[in-house]
Amino acid sequence: MRHFLIAIGFFLTPAFLAGCSQSSASRIDDRTFRIEGPQVPGGSDVPNRRLADQLCPQGYRVLDSKRYKPDYDQQMVTNWTIRCL
Repeated sequence: MRHFLIAIGFFLTPAFLAGCSQSSASRIDDRTFRIEGPQVPGGSDVPNRRLADQLCPQGYRVLDSKRYKPDYDQQMVTNWTIRCL
């Protein structure tokens, strides 16, 4: 029974952590958005792509992309400015 609970916890952990790695968007004008990504190891832009696909189901173009570390001991943050097609 103990191994079963550990296995369940192992498979449910990514589902709970997914909420911590979501991007936020703000509207600049009618079809342009600024997406601020979360801190992700390696500077992955997958959370930004996921949100951009939700905001622009017909497609989008990345106008500006910035990658930086907020502090020397933190993970990379990727910010995008996108325009919906």
